[in-house]
Amino acid sequence: MPGLRRDRLLTLLLLGALLSADLYFHLWPQVRRQLRPRERPPGCPCAGRAASPAPAPAAAPSAPSPAAHNFSRARPRTEQDRGGRSVPRSKLRALFAHPLYNVPEEPPLLGPEDSLLASQEALRYYRRKVARWNRRHKIYKEQLNLTSLDPPVQFRLEASWVQFHLGINRHGLYSRSSPVVSKLLHDMRHFPTISADYSQDEKALLGACDCTQIVKPSGVHLKLVLRFSDFGKAMFKPMRQQRDEETPEDFFYFIDFQRHNAEIAAFHLDRILDFRRVPPTVGRLVNVTKEILEVTKNEILQSVFFVSPASNVCFFAKCPYMCKTEYAVCGNPHLLEGSLSAFLPSLNLAPRLSVPNPWIRSYSLAGKEEWEVNPLYCDTVKQVYPHNSSNRLLNIIDMAIFDFLTGNMDRHHYEMFTKFGDDGFLIHLDNARGFGRHSQDEISILSPLSQCCRIKRKTLLHLQLLAQADYRLSDVMRESLLEDQLTPVLTEPHLLALDRRLQTILRTVERCIEAHGEQSVVAGGPEEQPAPDSGRANLTS
Repeated sequence: MPGLRRDRLLTLLLLGALLSADLYFHLWPQVRRQLRPRERPPGCPCAGRAASPAPAPAAAPSAPSPAAHNFSRARPRTEQDRGGRSVPRSKLRALFAHPLYNVPEEPPLLGPEDSLLASQEALRYYRRKVARWNRRHKIYKEQLNLTSLDPPVQFRLEASWVQFHLGINRHGLYSRSSPVVSKLLHDMRHFPTISADYSQDEKALLGACDCTQIVKPSGVHLKLVLRFSDFGKAMFKPMRQQRDEETPEDFFYFIDFQRHNAEIAAFHLDRILDFRRVPPTVGRLVNVTKEILEVTKNEILQSVFFVSPASNVCFFAKCPYMCKTEYAVCGNPHLLEGSLSAFLPSLNLAPRLSVPNPWIRSYSLAGKEEWEVNPLYCDTVKQVYPHNSSNRLLNIIDMAIFDFLTGNMDRHHYEMFTKFGDDGFLIHLDNARGFGRHSQDEISILSPLSQCCRIKRKTLLHLQLLAQADYRLSDVMRESLLEDQLTPVLTEPHLLALDRRLQTILRTVERCIEAHGEQSVVAGGPEEQPAPDSGRANLTS
């Protein structure tokens, strides 16, 4: 008995020592930090996921361009949270609060003619679509003797996808201050799916399947259309490549993988550049069994599902050049990463024009296009309608700048809404071949800028602002991408490559200004001038 009591005493002493150590080394430091103001010692990295790395020493600034505008550098480095504690300042919020992002857009929206859709006509069309879907779904269940307690799909005016469609105007796919985009991203991330099907590309590839007529025969083209419980639709592109994998040097751009994270990052970059020409895109973990296989009515899609030797559920596209299990995408065992891009309004409501890019690539193993061998190619382009009389050429240069930042060489066509005419904005669709190589900058993507030596003043001012330390492009992108469920969306080398490529763009503009003068290079009227209290953006080499 005395030995048993001694063992109990030793156990109690040991537990007491452990508790004391926990109090002293863990709880007490936390209490002390709460009792005194939080300070960040010099050189100490910020805490938290959204923290930015310590900036590298700045390169020696070059002489500011005549086109540079004065952006104020007097910005607070910290903010106060609800408890009154100092926290690192949000560069993303500061960017969107900058006067440049709050200048009224020109020309002003005057009436229904500036909106893409006629509201009442669109609502009638959507109600008919919902009613038709409910009828077909009921017939489908009756044919298969399926019993379901699911209620019919209801059309709701307040649905985020409806409000997104109704909000499209001649300035962009959504307004700067619109709360609809955040709600749409949330809904696409969380709403259950009610149907899944191949995209129109894959459907066109069935039968004769002349792959060269629709997509490049690379064996990596696979996307699905998912419909959600609110009747909204999104394009699903599954994960094909790990974040840290670079496109092999020997790959041609037209056989590269389509990366889901590139679609997500492209949307965030487009919003940061204030283009607003990429449809809202979000990442999601999709259960390929419950959210695709069990809701699809497409028998061909059902037939390409299989279980891999690792017990993962996989599927592939039904086309001769991809009808192989090595081209399949697989869950783990059911969950699969992917991007979801919101659908634009139906072509029946909002016709779109698909136009070949004047700087299209050859899409062959050895051929070259004229722009690749003729440095004066832009002089020819500027003589041809519609590039000779509208903003089309400037919009193409905007698109080239966007593609250069992402590294996307696959911009063979662009689309635009016919309602807005020749001056309408270009829709930046299909960005999945971006962010393939962070170690190489494909300077040929910038050919529209370097050959034409023209750029919108508004675009230039945004680029100059994002070159400043307080609004550094890599930092605001890093912070913006933290909002996505699949974070980290981009690896750190891809984020840092954005800063490097931004400097390349600014140096290209400076060389153009030195050669041709600011008035010939920088296009824009008084309506594009920023607020008078903004400061100067220095160009750094």
